[in-house]
Amino acid sequence: MTGVDYDEFGLFHENAAEFGLPYDHPPVVRRVSTEVDGGRRMSALVWQDAPPELVLLHGGAQNAHTWDTVAMALDRPLVAVDLPGHGHSDGHGEGAGTRSVLERDALDVAAVVGELAPSAAAVVGMSLGGLTTIALAGQAPELVRSVVLVDVLPGIKGERAKHIIDFLDRPPSFANLDELLELTARFNPTRSLSSLRRGILHNAEQQADGTWVWRWARHRPEGAVAATHTAGEQHEVLHEGLWDTVSSITVPVLLARGMRPDSVLGDDDEAELVRRLPSARVVHVEEAGHSLQGDTPLELAAIIEDFAFGG
Repeated sequence: MTGVDYDEFGLFHENAAEFGLPYDHPPVVRRVSTEVDGGRRMSALVWQDAPPELVLLHGGAQNAHTWDTVAMALDRPLVAVDLPGHGHSDGHGEGAGTRSVLERDALDVAAVVGELAPSAAAVVGMSLGGLTTIALAGQAPELVRSVVLVDVLPGIKGERAKHIIDFLDRPPSFANLDELLELTARFNPTRSLSSLRRGILHNAEQQADGTWVWRWARHRPEGAVAATHTAGEQHEVLHEGLWDTVSSITVPVLLARGMRPDSVLGDDDEAELVRRLPSARVVHVEEAGHSLQGDTPLELAAIIEDFAFGG
């Protein structure tokens, strides 16, 4: 299959139809670019024209469009960021120094949030985006008024993320869209094919020869395991001080935890959060796995709305 038409702003009606959201007209969304350290560009989706009230950070090997249904359900002005090396954002490039991937991600996100959403009521981060949110709260606390962590905490056990690593540890390219869709459907058996196809179109790109490549895989070092930027990347991204950063957070914190077996969290992770941060609020979502924004987007939107705005 070659020449697949793709309009990144032309699929919102599918999100609305699948989840029963009202749809009188397309949402107001635009893609913007922010320059960060080293002359690199960070890309983001800005929803609506008012000052953004939320910042949404996706997980590893995802992109800002993973939040589309959540953003539509919230119906609030917000910014969904493509993390470095994901979506339309540049990778870290050369000369990154001794900082970890997570520290570099947080610095880049701080530049974007400072420019686009300096007064946002909450930063919502899923998986790698949640770890980045924690680091952001430590590095630029003035930009973080409350924190929503979506199925992630520091110190995730490697075996809990093995299913994600196995899915992502694949060859860098795929013969056609159908091959990529079949692989993704095996990994996400509870999702509709239309939603998976939509996600692929947002997260992969077709090459001149008709093959398909994940956008994030373009920045993967040759021979590296794809999961370097997933919930299983704890060896590099989850440094020892991250739990200490959690303990030092003074703004409200909520953990939205998926309770299906494909979540990456266990009861011990949740207990450690409550031990270190007794004020933290925890919400269990029984029908969700690791990606709450994909499995139960309306429930997640309601959780965010209630926590950040008391609605």
